[in-house]
Amino acid sequence: MTPSPASDKRLHVVETAYALFKRAGFHATGIDRIIAEADVAKMTMYRHFPSKDELIVEVLDYRTRRFDDQLDRLAREGTTPEQKIAKIFDWHGRWFRRPDFHGCLFAHALAEFGDPHHPVFKAVARQKNSLRQRLQSILEQMMPRGRAESAATTLLMLIEGATLMAQMGQGDTAIRDARKAALDIIAASRGPQ
Repeated sequence: MTPSPASDKRLHVVETAYALFKRAGFHATGIDRIIAEADVAKMTMYRHFPSKDELIVEVLDYRTRRFDDQLDRLAREGTTPEQKIAKIFDWHGRWFRRPDFHGCLFAHALAEFGDPHHPVFKAVARQKNSLRQRLQSILEQMMPRGRAESAATTLLMLIEGATLMAQMGQGDTAIRDARKAALDIIAASRGPQ
């Protein structure tokens, strides 16, 4: 099925906004700049996105889908739960070294939209909870659910901390140490308690 020109325009606006938000932030990037960069009519923008908040949520959902697709591919490469977790940390290490790495878009959104009832905050929470759930599902293959839940939360904190350290220019060390700590936590969580 061929995408419609309207869906192509919508995706183009989302991709343009994503690039701008990633570089300049959400509040600092105005709708007029997005319209100009995307080279779309104002009417086209508002037909697809009646508000800037709706556009931001769609950008975050777009980024979530891309991230999930990448992690789904990695999950097929790993055979053991430890390998699958290691691949997630390795993915982050590669991301930290990319020239277009500007930190976590979701953490930036959370910093700009701190109200838990705001749709942007909710989109961030969905993504972070989804990653935690992915980690937990992998860990449940080797340990009881309660331990897997606790370990997954800890691994998410390691990833988030490493991402912040990478934004501060210390990505290689941070991901190396986070990956080692993650595998140590998994090994400790497997044992009897």
